[in-house]
Amino acid sequence: MQSNRFPGVRNLSGTFDSDPARLPTPAEIRQARKRIDGIAIRTPLVRLGVADAPAEIYLKLENLQPVGSFKIRGAANAMAVVESAALTRGVLTASAGNMAQGVAWCARQRGISCTVIAPDTAPDTKIRAIERLGGRVIKAPFERWWRTFDDRSYPGSDAHFIHAFDDLDVMAGNGTIGLEILEELPDVDAVVVPWGGGGLTCGIAAAIRDLRPACRIYAAEAATAAPLAPSLASGSPQVVDYQPSFVDGIGSRTVFPRMFERARRVVDGSLVAGLDEISAAIALLAERNRIIAEGAGACPVACALSGNAGSGKVVCIVSGGNIDRTRLAAILQAR
Repeated sequence: MQSNRFPGVRNLSGTFDSDPARLPTPAEIRQARKRIDGIAIRTPLVRLGVADAPAEIYLKLENLQPVGSFKIRGAANAMAVVESAALTRGVLTASAGNMAQGVAWCARQRGISCTVIAPDTAPDTKIRAIERLGGRVIKAPFERWWRTFDDRSYPGSDAHFIHAFDDLDVMAGNGTIGLEILEELPDVDAVVVPWGGGGLTCGIAAAIRDLRPACRIYAAEAATAAPLAPSLASGSPQVVDYQPSFVDGIGSRTVFPRMFERARRVVDGSLVAGLDEISAAIALLAERNRIIAEGAGACPVACALSGNAGSGKVVCIVSGGNIDRTRLAAILQAR
């Protein structure tokens, strides 16, 4: 890999890495677990209630976190390593909803301000949740919102920027999920993780690859917004036709170059599910396990149920449950 293709990135000590696309180490992930203890919870790992599934499917229930998604893990760790003086100006993030809630939750605990740049396609239920936590939301067109991830800033704000995925601290926080999976299911055969920006997939993979190399790691994407699958196939980041849908927590037009470099090291492939399959998975989770999952959280389950994740013990990361209640009702009524 030509690491000089990318600018340096901050590591967990506050300095810059010569390899800007490196992954967090197991030691850094263990440190993150200590930092976020008491903020994020250790979520249950339960068996999917389907007898005739193609694999022994388990559900890692990140929808039960205080903000309804895994994002509180990365947000808490990223903010914990920032010097207090840098946080006096508040924090800024770009998010479709879940990372914003994680950052807003942590900001509220610290008594500092939080500003969120959200795409104009973000669902009202997530916007309202951000505002309930005290976050100020600025909606932007999708392209301008996406550019914020590159700029790591937004005009008019001097707050400290918390990146939703391309940040070692965030990935280390997310990687704590991998440690928990291995402690409860040490012989896991595969883990299927929703792919949004890649911070969740790469964080979990960084934890699992070192401790159980034989475990397969798959990203899960919705067919209407699946840039990783063709990117892995071609060997470079590709641009796809992005179609907004109820699966709002994952998906984009392309893959961040640094995240692509990370993913190609640790991911065995990207599994793609159609919207009908994801809707069916949402309904199935509600009916069989009494679990409320948003589209992103149900996508890995849809992929596992298709058989594409293989057999054996397969863990699906139910990344969040922040689905609009009218959307959820419509999905359930249609099944």
